[in-house]
Amino acid sequence: MNTVAIHTLGCKMNFAESSDLVRKFVKHGFRVVDFKEKADVYIINTCTVTSLAEKKCRSMIRNAIHTNPSAIVAAVGCFAQNNAEEISKIEGVDYILGNADKHKLLDYILNPTCTNHTKVLPMGNDDEFVPSYSTGDRTRAFFKVQDGCNYFCSYCAIPFARGRNRSMNVKDTVAMAWEIANRGMKEVVLTGINTGEFGSQHGETFFDLVKALDEVTPISRYRISSIEPNLITDEMIDYIAHSRAFLPHFHIPLQAGSNEVLQLMNRRYTTELYAQKVMKIKEVMPHACIACDIIAGFTGETDQLFDDACRFVESLPISYLHVFTYSERPNTKSLSHTGKVPVNQRRERSRILHEISQKKKTEFYRENEQQQRTVLWESDRHGTYMQGFTDNYIKVRTPYNEMLVNQITPALLTQLHNIDGDDVFDCEII
Repeated sequence: MNTVAIHTLGCKMNFAESSDLVRKFVKHGFRVVDFKEKADVYIINTCTVTSLAEKKCRSMIRNAIHTNPSAIVAAVGCFAQNNAEEISKIEGVDYILGNADKHKLLDYILNPTCTNHTKVLPMGNDDEFVPSYSTGDRTRAFFKVQDGCNYFCSYCAIPFARGRNRSMNVKDTVAMAWEIANRGMKEVVLTGINTGEFGSQHGETFFDLVKALDEVTPISRYRISSIEPNLITDEMIDYIAHSRAFLPHFHIPLQAGSNEVLQLMNRRYTTELYAQKVMKIKEVMPHACIACDIIAGFTGETDQLFDDACRFVESLPISYLHVFTYSERPNTKSLSHTGKVPVNQRRERSRILHEISQKKKTEFYRENEQQQRTVLWESDRHGTYMQGFTDNYIKVRTPYNEMLVNQITPALLTQLHNIDGDDVFDCEII
């Protein structure tokens, strides 16, 4: 038994945790192979955010069993946490580990103590925080700084899968950032389930962490993967505008573009507050990229409320949308709501929002044409090109040059292309 393959679904947190799992296996002598290859151990790090994500989880579990019926197959993470009984009915699954125990998978494999390999503890008031970060990319690390959520939005099953808000303190988090820095990666993406709640159990704030991480000088760039609009303060925005390493790139979930639907969702802000945060960012960072999550077809969203949402999103200087088609989640409050939107109508609303997103993204890219931005160059080849991202998260390309990998250079954004539906700029390195 010396090869391991892992497939990760879902959020950046899962990718950070998967990387941590793989490092443990490699340290113990395992060789990592592609998930499509024959392996001795398969790990599926699962997601439960939508029914489609769960369908993909089931498919990947069965693919692993089909590829090597004699392999050890482990389903871990959020779908495993909330649906252990369902997974246990799939013949060939050896381990089902919830979020409280998935980091112990190697220990369980090496030291099996019983025939029942299902380890799913309730994710209620668990206060253990297990930090992790990804190392698969030579240039960028996803750094999990927070876990769990206390908000219980009416559509969301994640608090049941991840438990309550928790994190390390600032001092220990900064120490781990130095560990990442020593691996040579130039960019760190801060991830969490509700990142802005970092430190609250220790009497600290996420803004305290931002200021402390800015002092970890070997890391050249930080991005905040997602932060709730009610948790990003004007003081933090002003600080980021002039910080050494935090980039003009924000991911701020909206979820609904009307106050009526936000209230049904049990969200903790209004559209007015959201708009104020977006305008504040653009006031101090005109070229900032602002991404926005939004759900299409939530129960209670009438045609008029959806039209209101579209107008609201179109009125804001946001850069693009992450669109999710509403999917009923077990045990969530929205199951008791009236006004269910038919599935075909949800999909049509999702299509409309995707069109708005593409229009927004192209407009944002056009605003940056002939602008000079700094670019971190990635290692992957794309034909004869290599790609990178500007500080404000615009994808660019240049002819492949291995000497540029993991280097940050100034570049002039020249010609915009749309390649397979994706916008990318040619650029001139300065």
